[in-house]
Amino acid sequence: MSERELPHLRWRSRPELDRPVILAAFAGWNDAGDAATTATTYMAEHWNARPFADIDPEVFYDFTVPRPEVRFDLDGSRRVDWPTNEFSAATIPPDGTSVIVLTGIEPQLQWRTFCEHVLGVAIATDARMVVTIGALLAEVPHSRPVNVFGTAYDEHSADALDVRPSRYEGPTGITGVLHNACNNAGIRSAALWAAVPTYVPSAPSPKAALALVQRTARMLEVTIDTDELKFATDAYEHQVSQLVAEDEETTEYVAHLERRYDEEPEAFNDGESLVDEVERFLRDQD
Repeated sequence: MSERELPHLRWRSRPELDRPVILAAFAGWNDAGDAATTATTYMAEHWNARPFADIDPEVFYDFTVPRPEVRFDLDGSRRVDWPTNEFSAATIPPDGTSVIVLTGIEPQLQWRTFCEHVLGVAIATDARMVVTIGALLAEVPHSRPVNVFGTAYDEHSADALDVRPSRYEGPTGITGVLHNACNNAGIRSAALWAAVPTYVPSAPSPKAALALVQRTARMLEVTIDTDELKFATDAYEHQVSQLVAEDEETTEYVAHLERRYDEEPEAFNDGESLVDEVERFLRDQD
């Protein structure tokens, strides 16, 4: 795959990286509570990742869906901000682990071509793995720990990363197409998912983002300061608890989820029920 075949991949610089891991999150159906994109943005900022490339959105989006936004710069100049898919690179001390963070928006058009452009970065930088980060709505209580589970798309990666082999069949999103493209290209890939309570679907969830950041750091065997997300999580739990207390039916529902979590923690922690939630969620999108 030559760069001439990737006309929408726009390089700004060529970072020097040692077999990086690509961490990718896309706003849209697999970003409940904005948790996935919040997690990747947080990691990029705290690892001082520097942007080096992006994907031109022109052919991949129906701009009546994610509409561009008009803004004014500090000097008063008017500009249009388009949907972005930006790659940033970082080397994490002390061991020098290399990462590329891709934070973007799920495209509406030409998914295979879009994934070829993502793989173009992976191949050009000799990436050793692609990890997608996502969040879904599930029947979990906001007052208990967030469960994060992982799946991999080949047996070797599943064993090495201590995640489950993916057995899903059914409708998929851009992450599923990207994993298939990675498999065809011989690039290892895995997915991490966090659960966000169904009764707060539109509220940003720093708690789920925190869980994703912590799980990603463990997978990469690196450290990251999460104090900012922990403070935001405390505020989130307090605010959601207040909202729940204002509605008797919701209060009873949350109490039921809490009892279920406390009495059957294995149903939440072993990942099987959340895998079922992912599969149900994906099929419901059709």
